[in-house]
Amino acid sequence: MRINKEIFIFPVLFLAAVWLTNAFWPHTRAEDLIREVNDIMDKKVIKSEIEWKQILTPEQFRVMRKSGTESPFSGKYNDHYLEGIYHCAACSSPLFSSDAKYDHGTGWPSYTHPVDEINISYHEDFSLFMKRIEVRCASCGSHLGHVFDDGPSPSSRHYCINSVALEFKSSSKEKDGKENQLSDKLQVATFAAGCFWGVEDKFSKISGVKETAVGYTGGTMANPSYQKVCRGNTGHAEAVQIIYDPTKVTYQDLLQSFFRFHDPTQINRQGPDVGSQYRSAIFYHNQEQKNEAEYMIRQLENSGGFPKPIATQISPASEFYLAEEYHQKFFEKLSKRKR
Repeated sequence: MRINKEIFIFPVLFLAAVWLTNAFWPHTRAEDLIREVNDIMDKKVIKSEIEWKQILTPEQFRVMRKSGTESPFSGKYNDHYLEGIYHCAACSSPLFSSDAKYDHGTGWPSYTHPVDEINISYHEDFSLFMKRIEVRCASCGSHLGHVFDDGPSPSSRHYCINSVALEFKSSSKEKDGKENQLSDKLQVATFAAGCFWGVEDKFSKISGVKETAVGYTGGTMANPSYQKVCRGNTGHAEAVQIIYDPTKVTYQDLLQSFFRFHDPTQINRQGPDVGSQYRSAIFYHNQEQKNEAEYMIRQLENSGGFPKPIATQISPASEFYLAEEYHQKFFEKLSKRKR
């Protein structure tokens, strides 16, 4: 009887393969790998579409979960250069540092590198009839933007990211500084005097004022939008936050300018702008600022320079929410467009 060699060879090869697998890849190693994979999967943020809609704003959901793009120069972080970390707005994973941020001029926040490559994932994107490299949050898979090779040296990388996909968190040093001193020299002041466009423009021209930003403060709603503030039911006022050098301009100087820039006797309005969001208010950051504000109001009332009582509110500084990017330095941008 003739033996079929193929029937004999295949079982031998199979047994040899099993022996080699056990010898060079023990079962315990396989179990370790499985545990490692499970650990990685446990760190992933997995939610249903309904759950994401409950967590994100409609615009965040459109951009982050549907790979949308916000309009250029509209994001609040496009012209934002405070010290801290930009996190994923969906899962709070740290993505980019302020140290890596630069102005590319495209209208979206730009970075040279992420905080850690492990927090970013890359995917080929063939939409818009071209090949691009999409950037996503590695933790939750949310769309962030794209990365290009037209950035500054040495890496030449340009991470073009949607503002709405980010959540900025200040460094502890900066948080402490904003309540007391931003550094050994700089301090912060916050005023509300009607529409913040003109107020910011006037304060920005004062010698000693280093930076200005417009936003919403003094209310009860978290992360208010301009549209919500305009409805008048958030409690917020349109305000200007000022970073200044007290060796060049004092808080008293800023107070004098504040009362000169608007009519402090009007209640919940400034000229044609009517509503509680246009109220006159001083938001003090320490007891000294409060004392100076109260003293100046007493002086002004005793001077008889105003036909009506001063209606300016004096309140402790609370969370300051940056207004949308198109509101920042509005008159400066307007003048550039007219050139």
